Amino acid sequence: MLRIDHADHPREEWRPGVETRMLISALTGATELCIFEQWVAPGAGTPVHAHPVEEVLTVLSGEAEMWLDDQSAIVTAGQSLIVPALRRHSFRNSGTGTLHIHAVLASPVFEAQAEGKEEPVRRWMPGDDGR
Repeated sequence: MLRIDHADHPREEWRPGVETRMLISALTGATELCIFEQWVAPGAGTPVHAHPVEEVLTVLSGEAEMWLDDQSAIVTAGQSLIVPALRRHSFRNSGTGTLHIHAVLASPVFEAQAEGKEEPVRRWMPGDDGR
C-alpha cells in the first residue's frame, strides 16, 4: 500500500496568478492518473490548450468561466467540466476571490499542447524533479 502525504508536495507557481500542487502522478507511483489542484487569482487562468487524454476539472471553491472549443460556461463550486481528449479548452477565474480547482487527467504524466506553441509541456515524469 502506498500512502501519499499531500503536505509533502508544495505549491508551485506555473504562471502569474496560478499556483499548482501535484497530488498524484508518475512521480508518486501512479500508472494511469495525474491529479492536481490549482489556486487561481481573480482574472488569471490557463491559455487555450489540449491534452492527449480526457480531463475532469472540478471547482472546489470560487467561480470559473470555462471554454471547450467555442462554447463557454460559468462553473461554480461543486460542479465539474469533462474535457474530452484532444479538445481545445481553457478557464479563467471569473469571480472576486481565489478559484480552487481540482483536476484529473487520464495519464500519470501531465502533457498539454498550448495553442500556438510547437512543443508540448510535459511535467511530473519519472526522473523529473516535478518542476
